[in-house]
Amino acid sequence: MTERHLAGLLESSAETYPERIAVVFGDSRLTYAQVNGAANQVASFLVERGVKPGDTVALSCPNLPHFAFVYFGILKAGATVLPLNVLLKAHEIAYHLDDSGAAAHFAFEGTAELPIGETAREAAEGRDVDLVVFAAASTPWSQHPPTFETVERGGDDTAVILYTSGTTGQPKGAELSHANMRHTALVAESMYGADADHPDTYLCVLPLFHAFGQQVVQNTAFAFGGTVVLLPRFEAEAAIGLMLREKVSFFAGVPTMYWGLLGALTPEHPVAELAANLRVASSGGAALPVEVHKNFQERFGVTILEGYGLSETSGIASFSVDGEEPRIGSVGRPIAGVEMKLVNDDWSDVPEGDPEAIGEIAIKGPNILKAYYGRPEATAEAIRDGWFRSGDLAKKDADGYYFIVDRSKDMIIRGGYNVYPRELEEVLMQHPAVSLVAVIGVPHESHGEEIKAVVVKNKDHDDVTEETLVAWGKEQFAAYKYPRLVEFTDELPMTSTGKILKRELS
Repeated sequence: MTERHLAGLLESSAETYPERIAVVFGDSRLTYAQVNGAANQVASFLVERGVKPGDTVALSCPNLPHFAFVYFGILKAGATVLPLNVLLKAHEIAYHLDDSGAAAHFAFEGTAELPIGETAREAAEGRDVDLVVFAAASTPWSQHPPTFETVERGGDDTAVILYTSGTTGQPKGAELSHANMRHTALVAESMYGADADHPDTYLCVLPLFHAFGQQVVQNTAFAFGGTVVLLPRFEAEAAIGLMLREKVSFFAGVPTMYWGLLGALTPEHPVAELAANLRVASSGGAALPVEVHKNFQERFGVTILEGYGLSETSGIASFSVDGEEPRIGSVGRPIAGVEMKLVNDDWSDVPEGDPEAIGEIAIKGPNILKAYYGRPEATAEAIRDGWFRSGDLAKKDADGYYFIVDRSKDMIIRGGYNVYPRELEEVLMQHPAVSLVAVIGVPHESHGEEIKAVVVKNKDHDDVTEETLVAWGKEQFAAYKYPRLVEFTDELPMTSTGKILKRELS
């Protein structure tokens, strides 16, 4: 069972290294035995409340030890984990619960600034969802036994559902199997030499509800007996402090985090000590600026390894080759067991040999999603003969390194988060002053892209201001995706068929 169950990653390390530190949070240092025992308590609690194998259980929790407790507890009970962004509003949570048919929802109580529990309660109103709100020091599963016989699941059974809309329409749930998730966690051995006999200490600043943090940090660390140092929110000074205190050897982040680290360094910081500890620096989620790449290498003496992946590829598809001369701007080559190629709109292969030829990345391998939950047509559109179309355009050099050049659709990546314009446009159109709107991404120094709404006003609301719409959007959307910029125009450029030409907007 351990060899095909995602929870086996934790269980195996807990059996082999029970007293090794698995999680560090503040002054708390939890061993593998303690983390596994807490996950067992959650599993017992779930079974007691009637959760059955194959049920979906949502989880809203920031980077706290409780994320791992509940995540692996859900898996041990034979259920499927649905990690949710803690910044979602109540109506956004409700959509995910309804679409996935979630049987239960675990939500951290939160804070006055981020009332996750209160928002979850609002989302649960009128729904047949078992809501469990917990606090850091008070959990309803704490009285259950720390032993549990993990429910048998097959490698093809769904372990996790990660929601992504690709670029259009409402978000879709990517069903990832136990085998999918295990593959991209265990491939770290060949990617950058992860070794249980010489375990890394990982600084976890990426949100665990996202595929990047979940797979590249948490699940990989547990697979190889590493230590996860949790930081709920990225702040450069705090991150540097933890890197020094805990002797962090593995840092994974989006480009804005590397930009932040470089900006926070002062002559008083012991950069040599930071560099001596740091073995691997990994970047993904957006293109890494060349200057950030060069400056980090100069200051830390460590080459940032860039990778590429999507929720639909269990977080990873390609990665830089450790030990080789860096090819700045490249997202590397396919990871072990995975194939990639470039295709045209009709699925035909882009001919090999021309390094300037551009095509859409297609990916095949044990990392590819089973399906979009409840959406057979969307699944058939995205997957053909085992090949998954990414929606991203790229070039490939003679050595098989991929270089992303554009996105074939309109997705915006702001600070490492995917933002889907149509979702925003649908809501913005509900404002009485908005007659027509196009949401686009514009370049931003630290976030990579900023979100901009180009608006045609309704004639009887000509007095609406940019500030009014920004404030309204802030109330409607999670903090990472409301438009910070609003531009008014008399008309939007369109094709003869009425399609808005976003490429003519800026």
